[in-house]
Amino acid sequence: MSDGKRLLLGLLLWTGVLSALHLKLNFDWSAVVNDRLPENQRRLNVAYIPVTCHLTCPVTDYISRFSASGNIFIPKMFQGFPEIKEALIANKMQAGFMVAPMAMALQSQGVPIRIVYLGHRYGSAVVVHKAGPVKTFPDLKGRVIAIPSRFSDERLIVFRALKKYGMKPSDLKMVEMAPPDVAGALAAKAVDAFSMGEPYPSQAEIFGFGKVLFHARELWPDYMSCVLVVRTDMIENRPEAVQTLVDGVARSGHWLEKGRPEREHAADFVARFYYNQDPRLLRWALTNPLDRVMYTPLTPFKPDFDLVRDLMIETGVLEKKIEFSDYVDIRFAEGAKIKTAWNYTIGSQHAE
Repeated sequence: MSDGKRLLLGLLLWTGVLSALHLKLNFDWSAVVNDRLPENQRRLNVAYIPVTCHLTCPVTDYISRFSASGNIFIPKMFQGFPEIKEALIANKMQAGFMVAPMAMALQSQGVPIRIVYLGHRYGSAVVVHKAGPVKTFPDLKGRVIAIPSRFSDERLIVFRALKKYGMKPSDLKMVEMAPPDVAGALAAKAVDAFSMGEPYPSQAEIFGFGKVLFHARELWPDYMSCVLVVRTDMIENRPEAVQTLVDGVARSGHWLEKGRPEREHAADFVARFYYNQDPRLLRWALTNPLDRVMYTPLTPFKPDFDLVRDLMIETGVLEKKIEFSDYVDIRFAEGAKIKTAWNYTIGSQHAE
């Protein structure tokens, strides 16, 4: 064999080894296997975006892989809520995390989904340029503020602030923007402010170009942002799979509330293996201070949703009143109340 052929063969073998390692380390084979199972045996596909309000999704996936039963669903990251909406409608995703007003609006429009749990409480803020002219909310008059969606709690926060300061919606311009893009837009001065969930307020603080004007809880004491929704056909045909999903998410919430070490560990593995982010962002958002975001209680409460519904009607994104029982199925949250935190020690290869 000539030297040229040996070199070519060696390169091909090396390329094959690298490709095999890539597939082993970076490709989720469980999703491939799952797609080939009978439909009634498949794990649910669950959509999320890289925000703290969806953190219990990757935390549950990561920890459950160390349990005897293995991972209990297939997580899939998206970059924005419109894409999650379309994936749920097309049944590419059977469950997903999204902002509460969007879930309520979709159900009122006939999309077959129900809210079964919350993502977290608090964790959203209005952020402005650190060295800019905006010192108070009225200073935003005539300026541009980014929001994740017109169907979002972050938009409703802005309206609550407008009302508090006697301002009109026309006093500022709201633009919709995917959450991962807002910090960069603020840094580039493409927008004057954003109203968004963590870790993007933390990102602006860490890198020194932004400051929190106010946190959502300052105007909305029981603030909630995202919710976990499930397609109604899954609820009707596979309620045990839905309960397993909610149980896992609930246990992750309790685990995150155990203390700083658990939150710092979650920031590390979620940032590296799921969100593709600098771990500093999640670490800051989850620990500065510890109650910046809270993962209990996450049972949907009717007064919270009645408030969101009424604000949606007031701000023109919902045409009529819808009843709590029309868009929330409380059974799974009630079933998860007996659950405790995952028995998982940081660095361990075992969970139960």
